Amino acid sequence: MERSRIAVAGASGLIGGALVRALTADGHEVVRLVRGAARAADEVRWDPERGSVDADGLAGCGAVVNLAGAGVGDRRWTPAYKARLRASRVRGTAALAEAVAALPEEVRPRVLLNGSAIGYYGETDGRTVDESAPPGEGFLPGLCVEWEAAAAPAREAGVRTVFARTGLVVARGGGAWGRLFPLFRAGLGGRLGDGRQYWSFIALHDEVAALRHLLDTEGLSGPFNLTAPYPATNREITETMARVLHRPALFAVPAPVLRTVLGEMAGDVLGSARVVPARLLESGFRFAFPRIEEAVRAAL
Repeated sequence: MERSRIAVAGASGLIGGALVRALTADGHEVVRLVRGAARAADEVRWDPERGSVDADGLAGCGAVVNLAGAGVGDRRWTPAYKARLRASRVRGTAALAEAVAALPEEVRPRVLLNGSAIGYYGETDGRTVDESAPPGEGFLPGLCVEWEAAAAPAREAGVRTVFARTGLVVARGGGAWGRLFPLFRAGLGGRLGDGRQYWSFIALHDEVAALRHLLDTEGLSGPFNLTAPYPATNREITETMARVLHRPALFAVPAPVLRTVLGEMAGDVLGSARVVPARLLESGFRFAFPRIEEAVRAAL
């Protein structure tokens, strides 16, 4: 993409922050969507959970990137937190899509790159799935279906609309892996349950590069799995973390304990999601860190 103005929601998060740094380094003008009053020329006010956005601030942007949403693993899934997870994604996406669609065509963004997750597929039970697979069953698959559907106004207005179904991002600075690194460094890491469940991961470097690829490549639309091409089991990941960090991995957390501590969310920790990036590879994208050991070493 030529140097342009790009609006980013979720710019303070792990992925959003890394993307903003990469875009800025390449000379793009990044506009951040912020809660509360906009205090600078590069800020646009919005409230994703209430479904409102200052649409004028999006006028003239070449692209809008929406990576906002309350953290799936931040809290136990109480009914109230489930409602927040849904509102932060579905209402926020709908507000952006409607705002983009309502803009005059001459100042309307050409592309909406919207976040999603491999939670769309639910439990794959060891089966390998790509973007052609249907949604699974349960809270997360249902949430992802609603999340993506909320972008319909932009797509119907002729805006190229892309969904980044992201896996577990391997990074030290946040997300699930941000919690794993300190545990393994302390010698407290270990497999979860029987360790046979597949975790579909992606290095932070590759996540940002893939988002840039989706923004830059005309003609790409619809869902893309942002996962490395070689998913690994929890046991393999545990062994890799221990080997790379030179620490023992003697502990294992039994499934019943996880269910007690995490409640409904334990199903996604213990579940198996063997997801591959078929459409991303077909589009010409190449991973810098396709295997788990490479991704862990890159994070360090």
